[in-house]
Amino acid sequence: MSSVFRSEEMSLMQLFLQVEAAYCCVAELGELGLVQFRDLNANVNSFQRKFVNEVRRCESLERILRFLENEMEDNVEIVKLEKYPETPLPREMIDMETVLEKLEAELLEANQNQQTLKQNFLELTELKHLLKKTQDFFEAETNLPDDFFSEDTSGLLELRSTPAAAAAKLGFTAGVIKRERMIPFERLLWRACRGNIYLRYTEMDTPLEDPVTREEVKKNVFIIFYQGEQLKQKIKKICDG
Repeated sequence: MSSVFRSEEMSLMQLFLQVEAAYCCVAELGELGLVQFRDLNANVNSFQRKFVNEVRRCESLERILRFLENEMEDNVEIVKLEKYPETPLPREMIDMETVLEKLEAELLEANQNQQTLKQNFLELTELKHLLKKTQDFFEAETNLPDDFFSEDTSGLLELRSTPAAAAAKLGFTAGVIKRERMIPFERLLWRACRGNIYLRYTEMDTPLEDPVTREEVKKNVFIIFYQGEQLKQKIKKICDG
């Protein structure tokens, strides 16, 4: 049935080529587009075939070209050729392989540097929001009425309303966390510290971009007030985790 789709009858022929001339001969036949090759060694493992290294090199070059094309398609206009270029000679393949590998290495390094810069920018942006929101927290606490803490049910805040606790040093830890992890984080802190903390948090106004996935990430800024070295170590361990 396959002969129905051919315009002319085909002849089965067998060619014997010298190893040195095989590449150029097959390339010329490929340029003509009139030859269909049959695999006479279908049962032979691919690692036991001849020219395995050459085929692997071609596959590697094809992978590099796909990578370069994917990186350029958003920024560089790729011109489609009207016809395929001629098959390069073996020595030209070596030069092409060297150039493409160099371009791939440079582009990978540039991507890594860009990702590092984006990560640094993300951390600095988080730090800027952290400083601003933390300042707002402290200003809000300063502006509260004197009887506010005596009405709060937090054990730590009740201690602050007493003269003995007023002279005690309160520590605080501030940070940034993903918005969807805020509630479990708050519960874990409350259970681990047995409620002897004061936690405040607020949403960051501007969503951030993850430097790896390039997805939008929403985060919260939090600040934790505590008293004592033991609570400090517990909170630090939870925040680091």
